[in-house]
Parts: sequence; C-alpha cells; structure tokens
Amino acid sequence: MDFVRNFPLFSVALCLMSAVLCSVLGAKPAKWLTLSVQAVNCCLSASVAAFCLCTGESYLYPMGFIGAPWGNELRGGVLEGLIGSSAALVLCMSVLGGVRFIKRDILPAKQNLYFLLINLVGAAVTSLIYTNDVFTGYVFLEILTLSSCGILMIRDIGRTTLAATRYLILNLMGSGLFLLGLILSYDITGHLLMQSMAGSFDLLEQSGEHAIVASVAVGLICVGLGIKSGLYPFHFWMQDTYGSATPSSAAVLSGVVSKGYIFLLIKIMCRVIGIGSPLLEGARFILLVLGILGIVMGSVGAMRQSSVNRMIALSSAAQIGYIYVGIGLGTELSLAAAILQLIAHMLTKPLLFLAAARLTEVSSGSPVFKALQGSGRRDPFAGAMFSAGAFSMMGIPAFAGFSAKLYFCVAAVEYQDLAARWAVLLALAVSTVLNTYYFIRTAIRIWSPIGPAAEKPPRHELAFVAASTVLVALNLVIGLWSGQISRVISAGIEMLS
Repeated sequence: MDFVRNFPLFSVALCLMSAVLCSVLGAKPAKWLTLSVQAVNCCLSASVAAFCLCTGESYLYPMGFIGAPWGNELRGGVLEGLIGSSAALVLCMSVLGGVRFIKRDILPAKQNLYFLLINLVGAAVTSLIYTNDVFTGYVFLEILTLSSCGILMIRDIGRTTLAATRYLILNLMGSGLFLLGLILSYDITGHLLMQSMAGSFDLLEQSGEHAIVASVAVGLICVGLGIKSGLYPFHFWMQDTYGSATPSSAAVLSGVVSKGYIFLLIKIMCRVIGIGSPLLEGARFILLVLGILGIVMGSVGAMRQSSVNRMIALSSAAQIGYIYVGIGLGTELSLAAAILQLIAHMLTKPLLFLAAARLTEVSSGSPVFKALQGSGRRDPFAGAMFSAGAFSMMGIPAFAGFSAKLYFCVAAVEYQDLAARWAVLLALAVSTVLNTYYFIRTAIRIWSPIGPAAEKPPRHELAFVAASTVLVALNLVIGLWSGQISRVISAGIEMLS
C-alpha cells in the first residue's frame, strides 16, 4: 500500500512525459495518449484519496534527498486525491467530448501541439493540487497561465487573440500580486514549505510581530489568486475567453484551470495561515464581500447576454462567487460547501459548453438565442444534456448544484454574524431566481417548435455521447449522495488544517 504514496509524483511526471511525446506524434496518436494519461491520472488520484481515507491521515512525499525545511515536497490527502481525480476526469471528458470541434477549429498541423498544451495544463493543475511548497505553486501557476493562453489562441481567429491577450494581462497581474505576497511571507518566516511556514505564522500571531506585514502578505496572496480564478470584479475576461475558445478549451478553462487556483488558495489559507487566524480576518471579509457581489452581478451579467456561449461564460462569475463566499465565511461547514460547489461546477460547466456547441452547430453555426430556436428538437440528445447542466446550475433537486446551494444555506444559517448571514442568504435567493430565469428562458427557446429553416443534425460521435453521459451521471451521483461525499470532504478538511 505504501507504493500509493508515489502516485502524486507519477501523475505530474506522466503529464510532462506525455507533453514531450505529443510534440513528435501525429494528431491522432497524441489525442489517444492524452486521453489515456488523464484516465490513468484519475485512477491514481482516486487511489490517493482512498489510501488516506483508509489510513486516516495525510502524508508528505519529499522530492530528492534534501528534507524540510529546504527541500521540495508533495502532499497527499483526501482532498488532494478527490480534487485531483475530478480534475483529471473532467480534463479527459472535455477533450473527448470536443474532439469534433478540435478537428474543425484547429489546423491539422497544430492539433498535436494542442494535446501537448492540454498535458501541460494537466501537469500544472495536478502540481497545484499536490504541492506542499508555495514557490513550486508559483512556478506551476505560470506554467498553467501560459498553457491556458495556448489552448485559447490555438484557434486562430482574431477574437481569440484579443481574448488571450486580455486573459494573459489579468493573469500576470494576479501572478505578480501572488509573488509579492510570497516574498513578504518568506521575508518574515524564512520558509517556503507550507508546514514550516505554518509554524512561523503561529509564532508571529502569538508574539504580535510583523502583524501588518503578515496581513498585507496574506491579502496579496488572496487577491492574486482571486484575480486568476475570475473573482468579481476581475471576471470581465470570461465572456470573450470562454465564449470564443474552441469548446474543449472553454470546458477546460472554466472547469479545471480556475479550480486549480482556488484549491491552492484553500490549501494556503488552511495549512499555512489557519482559516480562523486573526491574520486572515481582513482577507476573508474582502473575499466574502466580493463573493456576494459576484453571485449577484455575475447572474445579472449572464441574464443580459444575447448568445448562449457568453451567457454560460458570465454565469461562471456567479458560481465562482459561491465558492469564495464559502471561503470567506471560514467555517468548516462553509469550506465543505465551497469544495462541493467547486466539484459541482467542475462537472457542470464543461457539459454546458459541449452541449451548447452541438446546439449551435445545428443552428447555422450561430450561438445567438434567436438562431437557437428549436435547436433542442433538431438535436434532442444535445438539448437533453444542456438541460441537465442547466438544472444543476439552477439548483434543481437530485443535481449537484442543488446540494451545494443547500450546504451554503445551512452554513449561512449557522454563521454567528447576523449581517453576514442575511447578506449571504439574500444573495443566494437572488442568484437562484436569476439563474432560473436565464436558464429556463434558454431551455424554452431550444425546445420551442422548429421554424421553417430546420436543419438535419450531424451524426453524433460516440465520444461526445460518452463524455456528456459521464458528466451527467457524476452530477447526479454528487446530488443524490451528497451526504456521503460531504463526509469525505469534511474528513479531508480535518487533514488539511
């Protein structure tokens, strides 16, 4: 069983080796290699989660022969394994379900390079999930930023170039703030490994020394990662980035990339500083306020869009807001709700982007709502998949989105601060109404009677059917067995802190 401890390293190494091989392979072998590696990584991370559940404890994996506090380390735990397996699975399904559009949108000579970039995304996200060293986290933040820009720009149209430029500028701004926070943290603690930094922060908290510097460092780290993950008001790049990318890229960027940034923030807050530390009070308050604003304003922005891709993209700002509200409340129950929402959003957003691409394809290639009239009748399977994703976003019972919202409500009701409690509950209510409005409006339009210009839908590929079915099935599993999954998440949070 101790062999399982090697799996985090194996996951990162497999992605990196696969990226190298993809550079010399043809498009088809590169595709199958990428899908195989991500499927294997899903099993490896699931094994890590199961191993830690069975042993009841997490573990550290030293890299090389130099131990703490100078050596580099990976950390395996229940949450790392759960999020790692979810990310690898969603990455695999996003590529599999969008194969048709990869062939359509990307030049044949560049398709193997696309799969190379997908493997780099997988390596970077896996490293962010498992790292126990904040500087290694920063290094892979940059790798993830550049590879994310690559999978966006590889669709060679002017709009993706503009979107990638905007995305890169905002992400570099977030990286810069994160790096400044790390520099200040290292200056006052002398450590980069999370466990060693945690001890130093405890001593600083007890002594009261460098309190202002520590608070500024923590704030810079939180804001930097918030910008990179699309926290309001830094979400305006989403509509062009997600809306103009090829569907697989939009699914990966919205479903996987942003979650890597958020999970790294959760690890730093819980393992390094302590979620209940006075040093985090100001940062948690800011994240709570911005999360509430994101829930409402993201929904308002999505409601005002005229195309389905941009609507789905902007609704991500609201869903990211839910996660930051859970982090901002800072209780064990709210953190469990945030992680449940993270997984639910990870499974649902790729499903929506892939299904919307199929509906657009049978609507003269136009994503505007007027052109989508009756698209669900022209392509019933894609319409059903989009409807399932919409149900989860609206919070319909039996779907993952409902379970996450329910846990947020319980966490808010049990929160001690009365003003924060009612602010969160009101934001949840308003967002639910707005989500229901624009997703129901879309569902009615796609299932409306077909006009005279009905088109014969293209033949469904098995890849799209399999990927979307897996995503819907997992969404239902989380919705129907949320109690058991939340207990696993709670056990992971206990190991994390």
